[in-house]
Amino acid sequence: MEPAKKEKPDYGIDAPVIGLRLLLIIIAALAIAVFLKRYSNTVAAASANVILSLVPTGIILIILMIVYVKIGKFNHRNKMLNMLSWNGYEQVLDIGTGHGLLMIGAAKRLITGKSFGIDIWNPEDMSDNTYDAAIRNAKLEGVEEKIEIIRADACQIPFADNSFDYIVSNLCLHNIPDKKNRNAACREIMRVLKPGGTALISDFMYTNEYGAEFKKLGMETSNSISWLPAPMLLRIVKAVKK
Repeated sequence: MEPAKKEKPDYGIDAPVIGLRLLLIIIAALAIAVFLKRYSNTVAAASANVILSLVPTGIILIILMIVYVKIGKFNHRNKMLNMLSWNGYEQVLDIGTGHGLLMIGAAKRLITGKSFGIDIWNPEDMSDNTYDAAIRNAKLEGVEEKIEIIRADACQIPFADNSFDYIVSNLCLHNIPDKKNRNAACREIMRVLKPGGTALISDFMYTNEYGAEFKKLGMETSNSISWLPAPMLLRIVKAVKK
């Protein structure tokens, strides 16, 4: 009798709707190009050639999305967590935890500390994006006792002032549709961070905006690029509360 296979955690497919739309666009483009190739006039042939020249770009983007989902986001998670100094007693908050990748990664570095995750679990942000998916992964990773997950908005973080040593977030704040509320989220991050604590906010857009708001709040800020195979260039804003 073969031993039962150990169930593995599932950290989801990021932006599945975008990936599906891109795939459908590529298929439609190929169909249109083949249709145009049937005609001998110059305009149709030129149009088909233009469409076919753009298809490889779409295919490359899909490949990069797959590489990010399977490898890149784990390397990026490790890069972010390695930017922090750990003693195992920290209180950590992951904003936009999704399936819990950062929250669980932080929990693995803790002894008596605790790793919290908040999210509203928008289904467009990740496949099977649910509270239950994050809890399941925490159990499979053996850190269930070191985590706590709460449904909450980044603009209204449900914790007291000066609660966390570290705050981390990846590909979350850009989903807030307007600058006013993105700035409100930055103010909330500063509020719940302990003096001397560090926030690491990773995103592919608005990072200069986040950095400017943190600096306006009196935090010491820096900005770095995370070089990894991905369909977008990720930047990490580091903000330390004085």
